[in-house]
Amino acid sequence: VVSPLFFRLEVHLVGGFSDDRQLSQKLTHQLLSEFDRQEDDIHLVTLCVTELNDREENENHFPVIYGIAVNIKTSEIYRASFQDRGPEEELRAARALTGGPMISIYDAETEQLRIGPYSWMPFPHVDFWLQQDDKQILENLSTSPLAEPPHFVKHIRSTLMFLKKYPSPANTLFLGNKALLYKKNEDGLWEKISSPGS
Repeated sequence: VVSPLFFRLEVHLVGGFSDDRQLSQKLTHQLLSEFDRQEDDIHLVTLCVTELNDREENENHFPVIYGIAVNIKTSEIYRASFQDRGPEEELRAARALTGGPMISIYDAETEQLRIGPYSWMPFPHVDFWLQQDDKQILENLSTSPLAEPPHFVKHIRSTLMFLKKYPSPANTLFLGNKALLYKKNEDGLWEKISSPGS
């Protein structure tokens, strides 16, 4: 009798804080419930979320940790901030801002980023939002205005400009309905490669 190959999936869940709208708590509950429904052997190794990742300053709540990185050779996890957010950042942000669901764009087998093809409806009132001051954008387009990093408003403005320029990405960015593919070169930088079938 041959026993099935045994593996376990180790999960590190970090993020969220005690935000006023309790969005972090809801998302954490959804994630943990989804882990529980999986047939795979999932081991929650690290849990640093909501109240466990919260600090209070002048009666306002902020996350202690905004981002992490993992050294896949040593399994070391450490606090990190990222200057480079990868290829097609505005495109990926536009998809998220227009309501696209969370997806994985990395293919571990091919070691490639596969971005798209995406489509979205033109963003409502994009010109109105582009005319608003920073305070209005922060208060209306953030889930946690007091806890956003300094680059948030600049990032949102850039994303809105992208949405204005590309209201129909299927016709302009994903010609032939093909994904944009990236692979790291020998210097560790993402490099665009040909789409399948092109």
